[in-house]
Amino acid sequence: MSRPTRAPVRLAALLTLILATGPLHVVPLHAQPSGSSGPATSAPALEKDKLTAAAPKGYLSEEATPNLVAILPPPPAGHSAAEAADRAMYNATRAYQGSPRWALATNDVADGGAALLEDYACVLGQRIDQTRVPDLMRLLDRARIDVARATRVAKRRYRRLRPFVGNEAPICVARTPELADSFSYPSGHAGQGWAYGMIMANLMPEKATQFLVRSRLYGESRVVCGVHWLSDVEAARTGASALVSVLLTDPGFRADLERARADLKRALGGEGTKPDPTICAREDAAARQPLL
Repeated sequence: MSRPTRAPVRLAALLTLILATGPLHVVPLHAQPSGSSGPATSAPALEKDKLTAAAPKGYLSEEATPNLVAILPPPPAGHSAAEAADRAMYNATRAYQGSPRWALATNDVADGGAALLEDYACVLGQRIDQTRVPDLMRLLDRARIDVARATRVAKRRYRRLRPFVGNEAPICVARTPELADSFSYPSGHAGQGWAYGMIMANLMPEKATQFLVRSRLYGESRVVCGVHWLSDVEAARTGASALVSVLLTDPGFRADLERARADLKRALGGEGTKPDPTICAREDAAARQPLL
């Protein structure tokens, strides 16, 4: 007859233990800790893993990437003739505001493979939809990562301020704290543009001169825009040349280069939209006109 009394006794003991440890805290499903294995957190984790796996990687290891701190000279020292020349160029190019060259510099603010492919439309003779050249875009995107890594090391080493910092002269982009706090030497945009020009010249050597002229203009646009010193751009070309020379020794880069060559040939073999002749005339005029 003792069996029926055991359950109430055990229940009472359990309630006593619970009350002694304090009130219960119920965690709603949407507030589960990040370490939980429940469905509320596993899906975002999986999505993050997918994004990480899909993100492109550069071709070069850190050890194989050229050391731009060693290759490039330091930026011009304060009160030097070189710094005076940089300041004179910055001051003089403020007069371009409102001109066709200023418009070109504003257009050249956009970076990345898709933007540069559009900038090369006049050289190519047609505008190319980036979705039609996936191998070329992958090549440019991966090379861009190598350019950015090499440039970032030098920027952090020298920490040079941009020319518009400390004055109110016009520039072709918004004066944001992020831009002002980023470093100037060497120019990442100009390095990317020159590296892309060299890559495109390799893909279409018959138009190497035209690609490199347009890439020079792209770099000089940073000076016209007022966001880089001229010496930043000149150093960027040297750094990009060093980087591409190493990329050309990488088997993975060379294999992708050949795929991109076939990609580009197929795209140019079809009917494409012709570039705006006004834009091409503006680029041609800029190529013939020195900055000063």
